[in-house]
This record gives sequence, C-alpha cells and structure tokens, in this order.
Amino acid sequence: MDAKTQKSELTRAAIVGAGLYLASAEGLEAITLQAVADRIGLSKSGVFSRIGSREALQKAVVEEFGRRFLADVFVPAMQLPKGLPRLEEIMARWIVRTRDVEARNGCIFSAGAFELDDREGPLRDHLHSEVTRWRSALRRTVLQAIDEGHLKADTDAEQLAGEACAMMLGMIHDARFLRDPRAVERTQATWRRLLQTYKK
Repeated sequence: MDAKTQKSELTRAAIVGAGLYLASAEGLEAITLQAVADRIGLSKSGVFSRIGSREALQKAVVEEFGRRFLADVFVPAMQLPKGLPRLEEIMARWIVRTRDVEARNGCIFSAGAFELDDREGPLRDHLHSEVTRWRSALRRTVLQAIDEGHLKADTDAEQLAGEACAMMLGMIHDARFLRDPRAVERTQATWRRLLQTYKK
C-alpha cells in the first residue's frame, strides 16, 4: 500500500470514527458531513470526497459499529467448540463489551432502533439488516448447542436469542441510565438462571 492510499484510508477511518462518536452521543440523525468535518478539522467537501453523501456516511457508521461488535463478541468465540462453550463465550464477551463500551458511549444498535423504529427509509433498513444479522448469528449458535445435545431438544432458539437480547437491553438501561453499579453482576446472574432453564 502506497503512502497516499494509506493516508486516504486513515482519513476515511477518522471520518467514520467521528461519525460513530456523534451517533453514540446524539443519535444517527446527528451525523452530518459538516458535523463530522468540524470534529476532525476537514472541509465538508473533503469529507464528501472520501465518504460520499450523508446517507453513505450514516451507513458506514452503522457498518463499523457492527464490525467492531462482531470482532469483540462473536469472532473470538468461534475459536471455541460448537455448542454451549461458544454460546457462553459470546454472552460473556457481550456483557464485558456492554460494560466497557455501550454503558459508557451508548449502543448504536439499541439507541438507533428506538430512534428509527417509527420511521421508514434506507437508514432504518440498513440498521435493521445489521441487527437482524447479529440476532441470526446468535440464533445459529443456540441451534448448534441444541444439535450438540447441550440444550434441551425442544429449546426454541428464537425465544432464547430474544431473551438474551432483552436481557442485554436491560443491562444497558440499568448501567447507563440508572447507573447501577451492580448491573453487570445482575446480568450475569440473570444469564446463568436463564441458561439453566434450557440445559439438559
């Protein structure tokens, strides 16, 4: 990679990073080319030349949040055996990431869902696709745990995945809004109790 290409990629990463900050602090609709340009010291046209339209920037921010989320939570867990070891690693990493990232900076997946739930358009569709992709990956992991005989054969994978997601929304609420210092501890206890109802 030549120096010019590397510089261009670093600038694009800085643009998306600034968009992530704005989305976490103020919502996805707060992302504008001018707001990002002001944050990183570029001209508005400089941002446009590297990322495109405001809609393209919003899409890139959602994709980057999803990439970081999967890299922190899902990808490392794939090194473990299929079934319960993998599922438990995903949940442990999700709780840690929520404690270290979302509880401090906000969660674009959950906050964005509330922000866009009553709107139509490409940004909502893109966010929906990213969240659905993550939920499907979690559901597949549950199905693998059933296939491996780690969970009861009649386990409803969609139900368990939904309960896990609801639990994590609760953790974000308690940690971020209520500022409950025991939010992580409570979530870990809830997950252990939930899992017990599905184990063979």
